[in-house]
Amino acid sequence: MPAACDSVLEDIEDIVSAEDLKPHDRQFVRKNVFPKVRKRSSQKNIQTDDDPPSDSIIPGAQKIWIRTWGCSHNNSDGEYMAGQLAAYGYKITDNSAEADLWLLNSCTVKNPAEDHFRNSIKKAQEGKKKVVLAGCVPQAQPRQDYLKGLSIIGVQQIDRVVEVVEETIKGHSVRLLGQKKDNGKRLGGARLDLPKIRKNPLIEIISINTGCLNACTYCKTKHARGDLASYPVEELVDRAKQSFQEGVCEIWLTSEDTGAYGRDIGTDLPTLLWKLVEAIPEGAMLRLGMTNPPYILEHLEEMAKILNHPRVYAFLHIPVQSASDSVLMDMKREYCVADFKQVVDFLKEKVPGITIATDIICGFPGETDEDFQETMKLVEQYRFPSLFINQFYPRPGTPAAKMHQVPAAVKKQRTKDLSQLFHSYNPYDHKVGERQRVLVTEESFDSNYYVAHNPFYEQVLVPKDPPLMGKMVEVNIYEAGKHFMKGQPVSDARVYTASITRPLAKGEVSGLTEEFRHAPRNGTNWKAHPSADIPVKTPLSSWMALQLPWQQEGGGLKILSVSLALLAVLVMFYYGGMKTEL
Repeated sequence: MPAACDSVLEDIEDIVSAEDLKPHDRQFVRKNVFPKVRKRSSQKNIQTDDDPPSDSIIPGAQKIWIRTWGCSHNNSDGEYMAGQLAAYGYKITDNSAEADLWLLNSCTVKNPAEDHFRNSIKKAQEGKKKVVLAGCVPQAQPRQDYLKGLSIIGVQQIDRVVEVVEETIKGHSVRLLGQKKDNGKRLGGARLDLPKIRKNPLIEIISINTGCLNACTYCKTKHARGDLASYPVEELVDRAKQSFQEGVCEIWLTSEDTGAYGRDIGTDLPTLLWKLVEAIPEGAMLRLGMTNPPYILEHLEEMAKILNHPRVYAFLHIPVQSASDSVLMDMKREYCVADFKQVVDFLKEKVPGITIATDIICGFPGETDEDFQETMKLVEQYRFPSLFINQFYPRPGTPAAKMHQVPAAVKKQRTKDLSQLFHSYNPYDHKVGERQRVLVTEESFDSNYYVAHNPFYEQVLVPKDPPLMGKMVEVNIYEAGKHFMKGQPVSDARVYTASITRPLAKGEVSGLTEEFRHAPRNGTNWKAHPSADIPVKTPLSSWMALQLPWQQEGGGLKILSVSLALLAVLVMFYYGGMKTEL
């Protein structure tokens, strides 16, 4: 059904047809209208709903549980949303049962991730929880049946999460899905200096751009994140400096394609990286995110120099997806296998010991046995230490979903075969006995070790000794597994500390500027940074946040036109009636 404001009225007469009553006829009809006595209910002030009236709820006093699926970009968004909500007064809890509201931050890359997301929505509703949805799933397909009636915060609107949560707690449904723009130019997203709660206080995830330049036929993320939009170099460097001042010792750069960074704003990835390297203190490290082969090819020489820098991990994630050129063409990947090999071979030569991680999709539509064998040969040749194997899932609305599908049993078998090949070799056996410098940043899943990484971003497990956390130490490697090594700290070695600043405590809010420190906690007078797309928040503007059409581009003009037209009609009828009586 088209919206009421889809077209702009050219003239007031456009909404008055020949069949409508004229003012004289309307006055004549009034004489035949008799008042009807309304029966008053004897039962007063009966609250039919179990929930209290919305005007009695005090925003900022509730507990919120946040669940994030997907990539590091999504995780960064989740950290920003948690920080803003905590800065406003909400309590972020790890206990979903005690939470008043669930904020579900979704991933649309694969079917299983969306299935988990859908099941979480159902569970929240069964538990009578308020729900706010975020991430790529609702951004890409907000009209899905299971999203009806639920509040949504778009991937470029995370700086308005407080508004959406506040209105949802009051019982309203709010959807903010617009794009950030400056003079008509699309921006990278919400500003980078917003408060955040880092999942790991030692690791800062910085999104350098959103979207990409490709149109891969299997990708649903493109529908949500859109075309490339990069943050300025200066803003990214400032964010890195702020992070180091808060005790961070490791920075991850993330985006849908880091290699494409800057093409929309007249710069490039090496320019950004050299500026960031200047800001990295001794004892801290920088990790680059995923980059596709076409865009890294142009900067191989500079990238090799950067990856050799002592404060940059010699690590790069370059997805190949398939070793068959025909499959890559059907995927619209915009490179051939030779391009991928050129990148890998060059970096392996110029950056000794570099870790190359890659992705492979098994069972893409049209993939033949011969195509798959080419992929197996590629893995056998390079023996990637880090390999992400994905069985193909057709995502709704993508061109690949309409292609002739490989039978499910075949896809499953190819995934199994590739997994067996990957587990047939141990990439770290030859490193036993080495002395390595590692940065300790987190705790292992089994809580028995601390997790560190050496200069090639290879995982090294070290003893769980609290003074080691956040430090760069030297260890002797005494054991190797498929995905890790184990190291014993060298007693006489120097220990590097990235910053004299104490890291923030787990759950502590980062980036609490004066703007957010003095923000009231009662839902009024929410003062935002002048450059932010957040209105000054009074009770009235809070209600106005529900009127979403004028928050979309061009929507304001449409509503203004209709409002003026209706006002003119009312005035005409009113004065027309007075003249008839005279």
